Amino acid sequence: MDWHELTNLTHGQPFVVERVRLAGSGVAIEGRFEPPQLAQLSVDDQVFVAAFVRSHGSIKEMERIFGVSYPTIKSRLNRIAEQLDFVDTDPPPRSADVLERLRLGEISVDDALAELERSR
Repeated sequence: MDWHELTNLTHGQPFVVERVRLAGSGVAIEGRFEPPQLAQLSVDDQVFVAAFVRSHGSIKEMERIFGVSYPTIKSRLNRIAEQLDFVDTDPPPRSADVLERLRLGEISVDDALAELERSR
Protein backbone atom coordinates (compact mmCIF):
# COMPACT_ATOMS: atom_id res chain seq x y z
CA MET A 1 0.00 0.00 0.00
CA ASP A 2 1.43 3.40 -0.91
CA TRP A 3 0.70 6.77 0.70
CA HIS A 4 -1.95 7.65 -1.92
CA GLU A 5 -4.00 4.61 -0.91
CA LEU A 6 -3.55 5.39 2.79
CA THR A 7 -4.70 8.97 2.27
CA ASN A 8 -7.71 7.75 0.29
CA LEU A 9 -8.59 5.24 3.02
CA THR A 10 -8.47 7.86 5.76
CA HIS A 11 -10.43 10.46 3.75
CA GLY A 12 -8.19 13.15 5.21
CA GLN A 13 -9.01 12.18 8.79
CA PRO A 14 -6.18 12.11 11.36
CA PHE A 15 -4.55 8.71 11.84
CA VAL A 16 -1.88 7.15 14.02
CA VAL A 17 0.62 4.52 12.92
CA GLU A 18 0.96 1.74 15.47
CA ARG A 19 3.37 -0.64 13.79
CA VAL A 20 6.40 0.00 11.62
CA ARG A 21 8.30 -2.79 9.86
CA LEU A 22 11.77 -2.11 8.53
CA ALA A 23 11.93 -3.30 4.93
CA GLY A 24 14.35 -6.12 4.32
CA SER A 25 15.16 -6.89 7.94
CA GLY A 26 11.84 -8.15 9.26
CA VAL A 27 12.25 -6.01 12.38
CA ALA A 28 8.97 -4.48 13.53
CA ILE A 29 8.48 -1.68 16.03
CA GLU A 30 5.16 -1.23 17.77
CA GLY A 31 4.03 1.92 19.50
CA ARG A 32 2.12 5.05 18.69
CA PHE A 33 3.69 7.14 15.94
CA GLU A 34 2.19 10.30 14.51
CA PRO A 35 2.90 10.72 10.81
CA PRO A 36 4.96 13.77 9.84
CA GLN A 37 2.99 16.99 9.31
CA LEU A 38 3.36 16.89 5.54
CA ALA A 39 1.95 13.35 5.45
CA GLN A 40 -1.12 14.63 7.28
CA LEU A 41 -1.98 17.03 4.45
CA SER A 42 -4.46 15.99 1.77
CA VAL A 43 -2.98 14.36 -1.34
CA ASP A 44 -3.73 17.50 -3.36
CA ASP A 45 -1.94 19.69 -0.82
CA GLN A 46 1.03 17.29 -0.73
CA VAL A 47 1.30 17.51 -4.51
CA PHE A 48 1.06 21.31 -4.27
CA VAL A 49 3.83 21.49 -1.65
CA ALA A 50 6.05 19.16 -3.70
CA ALA A 51 5.53 21.33 -6.78
CA PHE A 52 6.33 24.45 -4.74
CA VAL A 53 9.59 22.92 -3.51
CA ARG A 54 10.51 21.61 -6.99
CA SER A 55 9.89 25.09 -8.43
CA HIS A 56 12.20 26.56 -5.75
CA GLY A 57 9.34 28.59 -4.31
CA SER A 58 8.64 30.42 -7.57
CA ILE A 59 5.06 31.61 -7.50
CA LYS A 60 5.33 32.47 -11.21
CA GLU A 61 6.26 28.85 -11.93
CA MET A 62 3.39 27.65 -9.71
CA GLU A 63 0.99 29.88 -11.68
CA ARG A 64 2.22 28.22 -14.87
CA ILE A 65 2.05 24.66 -13.51
CA PHE A 66 -1.43 24.94 -12.02
CA GLY A 67 -2.86 27.49 -14.46
CA VAL A 68 -4.10 29.80 -11.72
CA SER A 69 -3.44 33.37 -10.60
CA TYR A 70 -0.98 34.74 -8.04
CA PRO A 71 -3.72 35.37 -5.41
CA THR A 72 -4.92 31.77 -5.79
CA ILE A 73 -1.40 30.41 -5.19
CA LYS A 74 -0.89 32.73 -2.19
CA SER A 75 -4.25 31.79 -0.73
CA ARG A 76 -3.49 28.08 -1.01
CA LEU A 77 -0.02 28.53 0.50
CA ASN A 78 -1.54 30.44 3.42
CA ARG A 79 -4.18 27.75 3.96
CA ILE A 80 -1.54 25.00 3.95
CA ALA A 81 0.76 27.01 6.22
CA GLU A 82 -2.04 27.29 8.79
CA GLN A 83 -2.11 23.48 9.00
CA LEU A 84 1.62 23.21 9.78
CA ASP A 85 3.39 23.96 13.03
CA PHE A 86 6.07 26.60 12.66
CA VAL A 87 9.54 25.43 13.60
CA ASP A 88 11.56 28.41 14.81
CA THR A 89 15.21 27.66 14.05
CA ASP A 90 16.34 30.79 15.90
CA PRO A 91 13.98 31.20 18.87
CA PRO A 92 14.33 34.33 20.98
CA PRO A 93 16.26 33.84 24.21
CA ARG A 94 14.22 32.97 27.25
CA SER A 95 14.35 35.51 30.06
CA ALA A 96 15.81 32.92 32.44
CA ASP A 97 18.64 32.16 29.98
CA VAL A 98 19.49 35.85 29.59
CA LEU A 99 19.45 36.40 33.35
CA GLU A 100 21.65 33.36 33.93
CA ARG A 101 24.20 34.59 31.37
CA LEU A 102 24.09 38.02 33.05
CA ARG A 103 24.62 36.43 36.49
CA LEU A 104 27.63 34.50 35.18
CA GLY A 105 29.10 37.69 33.74
CA GLU A 106 28.90 36.42 30.16
CA ILE A 107 26.97 39.49 29.03
CA SER A 108 26.58 43.08 30.25
CA VAL A 109 23.42 44.61 31.67
CA ASP A 110 22.98 46.57 28.42
CA ASP A 111 23.33 43.37 26.35
CA ALA A 112 20.81 41.59 28.58
CA LEU A 113 18.31 44.44 28.25
CA ALA A 114 18.75 44.48 24.46
CA GLU A 115 18.18 40.71 24.20
CA LEU A 116 15.10 40.88 26.41
CA GLU A 117 13.72 43.76 24.35
CA ARG A 118 14.26 41.84 21.07
CA SER A 119 12.43 38.81 22.45
CA ARG A 120 9.24 40.77 23.22
